[in-house]
Amino acid sequence: MKKLTIMAMTAMLASACNAPKEETTVAPWSIDRFADIEVLRYEVPCFESLSLQQKKLVYYLSEAALWGRDILWDQNCKYNLQIRTICENIYTNYKGDKNDAEWKAFEQYMKQIWFANGIHHHYSNAKFVPQFSETWFVEQAKAAGNDSTCLDTDSELLRAVFDPDFMQIKVNQADGADVIATSANNFYEGVTQSEVEDFYAKMKDPKDATPVMFGLNSKLVKEDGKLVEKTWKVDGMYGETISHIVYWLEKAATVAENDQQKAVIEKLVDYYKSGDLKDFDEYSILWVKDLDSKVDFVNGFIESYNDPLGLRGSWEGLVNFKDSANTARTEVISENAQWFEDHSPVDPRFRKSEVKGVTAKVITVGILAGDSYPATPIGINLPNSNWIRAQHGSKSVSIDNITAAYSAAASGNGFNEEFMWSETEIEHAKKYAHYVDNVHTDLHECLGHGSGQLLPGVDPDALKAYGSTLEEARADIFALYYMADPKLVELGVMPTADAYKAGYYQQMMNGLMTQLVRIVPGESIEEAHMRNRALIAYWTLDRAAADAKANNCEPALSIEKRDDKFAVKISDYEKLRTYFGELLGELQRIKSEGDFEAGRQLVEKYGVKVDPELHAEVLKRYETLNLAPYKGFVNPRYETVTDANGEITDVKVVYGEGYVDQMLRYSHDYSANR
Repeated sequence: MKKLTIMAMTAMLASACNAPKEETTVAPWSIDRFADIEVLRYEVPCFESLSLQQKKLVYYLSEAALWGRDILWDQNCKYNLQIRTICENIYTNYKGDKNDAEWKAFEQYMKQIWFANGIHHHYSNAKFVPQFSETWFVEQAKAAGNDSTCLDTDSELLRAVFDPDFMQIKVNQADGADVIATSANNFYEGVTQSEVEDFYAKMKDPKDATPVMFGLNSKLVKEDGKLVEKTWKVDGMYGETISHIVYWLEKAATVAENDQQKAVIEKLVDYYKSGDLKDFDEYSILWVKDLDSKVDFVNGFIESYNDPLGLRGSWEGLVNFKDSANTARTEVISENAQWFEDHSPVDPRFRKSEVKGVTAKVITVGILAGDSYPATPIGINLPNSNWIRAQHGSKSVSIDNITAAYSAAASGNGFNEEFMWSETEIEHAKKYAHYVDNVHTDLHECLGHGSGQLLPGVDPDALKAYGSTLEEARADIFALYYMADPKLVELGVMPTADAYKAGYYQQMMNGLMTQLVRIVPGESIEEAHMRNRALIAYWTLDRAAADAKANNCEPALSIEKRDDKFAVKISDYEKLRTYFGELLGELQRIKSEGDFEAGRQLVEKYGVKVDPELHAEVLKRYETLNLAPYKGFVNPRYETVTDANGEITDVKVVYGEGYVDQMLRYSHDYSANR
């Protein structure tokens, strides 16, 4: 059993790199600010320590990742690419007064749709409301040389921009609605929710122990009264763009670090050519078993959050390399995966008797693309197939250079002083919050998603529109439960027995209060991760209140007035952990049994509704801090150095590109329709 020493933990906290740092001048973390967005820059430490072969691999994989951008734009809404082209033409050809109110409003809209990869907000899914007039837009579009046929009055494209009731939400998860017919994404056309569910129900064999993820890489449409899948592959839908991805993947295969990694890349190419989901499963198995390569990547149709039924994968790309200094923490956690599974407070029927192939590492991201750009996750656990996880394991990563950028940008912003209960919580957060948050991510991604098992015959898609929220809640509550376990101190993962309290407080404060800064007044919570956090926090608040009433004692968790302002108060952290264990047991039961109705009730009761009084106060207080509730990133550039024969002799990572410049360059350099 591996155990971390305090010395090793200190080294991890320092994120040391033995290689000499490259001589570059990096701009400040924050490089742009508009609407509710702040754009940051991240560094790629230790890139110069990679071998030439590894640098070329990062470069080729990065090009393959960047080529998928237009796929995501089209997936998010069928008018997105047209609208982007028109808007970029206006942006680059505008000759008028740039102090004009209409231009200023248009400039903000342009930056918003770039950030969201389309006309709907990346997190709330609501359509952006332009603050410039339709008349001004049409005049400028025509002056910039755009095709006027799509700019006629009442055209669907103009309605997509200006009509608030047309395509108003990208992913609708409202209870009782036809979530397919009322969602503006481009995964379906002319079909209803019941038709989609019936279509895939007929394909599934309850006896199949290794089912493919039906619908993952296709659009479902109705043609001549029949449902037809349009597969995303080289000679199918998105074929021209996928051909560019394949070109760079094939170049990456020539500089693979080893035969196993080469086989992974070649199988991914096979999948892109065939569109066969069995090829994707074979690729996923090869990928999860590639543990010796330093450079790694995600490339394909991966996460299904943008499909209200959780079937279709949004295109995503990410290139990274192992952060050896910090990976020791995740290795300790993954090597003890069986202990965590055996001691989980869930029904033994739902535990895995043998945890297979759980691996985890801390990574340095080199490029973000598709659904990971500009807004990005801080941790990833793949593959998503339940049977592959059970039989072959999974890979989990925590992205250290991204969390470091977030932490640096948030330093001294006054947020904790405004919202935390007292100096005790503030000081504890200063001391432990960043590190403990990384541990939470490790537990969530490495063990949470991979824990538990479905009972025989349970459909992996049984939870339907609630599946994404409930899965994120299950992984989150797993992490919260184990953060406080003495085992983490024994293993050397946690520095002290009470360090976890910083994580508990921030998670409860966020779920109960501060994530509300991302919600428009009068609206409900829509996004799956936000619903997950609210579900956990408000279920726990309810449980604490009931316990306090029954035992005539102070509640372990409450929202109370402090200096005439609402704040979260935790009076008993140990009891809180007990509640988390109860909720973990129920969430695992719901997943293992495929109990749709229990899952629906849990999400609708605790994860959707917003207290208007609390919401109004949080928004007012947050406004005084002048902070942006959402953050994302620009990428570095990779520039090759070549000799007289055109051979690459080095690859340099270059910083300094601005947000607008990068967006315009990506539209020009990585669009098959340019």
